[in-house]
Amino acid sequence: MKRTLLRAAIFVAVLLVIYGLGVACEAGFTEYVQRIVLLAGINVILAVGLNLINGTTGQFSIGHAGFMAVGAYGAAYVGVQLAPVAHRALGTGAVSNAFSFNLALLAGALFAGLSGLIVGLPSLRLRGDYLAVVTLGFGEIIRILFNNATFLGAATGYFGDDPSGLPAYTTFFWVYAWVALIVVLIHNLTFSQTGRSLTAIREDEIAAEAMATPTTRLKVTAFAISAATAGIAGGLFAHMQAGVRPEDFRFEKSIDMIVMIIVGGLGSISGAILGGIFVAVSLELMRDLQQYRLVLYALLLIVIMIVRPQGLLGRRELYQLFRKRKAGSGLESSR
Repeated sequence: MKRTLLRAAIFVAVLLVIYGLGVACEAGFTEYVQRIVLLAGINVILAVGLNLINGTTGQFSIGHAGFMAVGAYGAAYVGVQLAPVAHRALGTGAVSNAFSFNLALLAGALFAGLSGLIVGLPSLRLRGDYLAVVTLGFGEIIRILFNNATFLGAATGYFGDDPSGLPAYTTFFWVYAWVALIVVLIHNLTFSQTGRSLTAIREDEIAAEAMATPTTRLKVTAFAISAATAGIAGGLFAHMQAGVRPEDFRFEKSIDMIVMIIVGGLGSISGAILGGIFVAVSLELMRDLQQYRLVLYALLLIVIMIVRPQGLLGRRELYQLFRKRKAGSGLESSR
């Protein structure tokens, strides 16, 4: 009982802190800086989710933009259809908006998770680079399908029934509330018995099977969860942009996700967070450089890979580094 109350108190405290930071962000930053902050949060969700399958499980997916697209279109469409129902039932206030928005995000996550299940079931039974090829093809197929789906706006994109586009529900509070929730869920999964089994699959899948680990089931489960988190990020991105277009989910978007987890360190949740923030901030800071932007971005990545080939944190977490430093300083003081 005490533990439940403590967790509830921590949950409320985190939400209050996020709300306070959101108010400070809106008061102290320009709209442009606020947009970068929101993009950083969305990138963190993408990176932490992709790290579960690429880093923890050791499978290589290079088409995760497809799952983000499924979540974005699914959340946008469901949100537009659901909003009038929520307004009739709960009124036109903040409660009904929050209800319809978050329910739409969950619908987008469900669609993306089911897509991950459909893609993962046949491909994850195989070993090697098959998953990379399958996800690459899936990402391009999904983009082309949305590009030709007339009821979703085809190539011009889906912006809902309102001429002004989708409602601007993607605020600092909702983005970082979802960031906190997903990071906690992925962290608990990674450091659970299931997470240790996923790590065993990464290290040696044959040995894991010999120890009666259900490798295929665990890989498919991890892949579906990773796809669902990409769907959440896609829904937040769609409402931040006031609409969604097929061109937002080109192959380059999948590459950006891979860069996030490689820069931060494959297998590290803290590293995925740092990598997501790094990609969002560095790309925006170089935006004024126009045609030199991507060249300098590539050079920056090359320098990072030369200096830190294992990523910023490797497979370690930030709190593990702090513990080691604290232990080291304690030993020195005892001497």
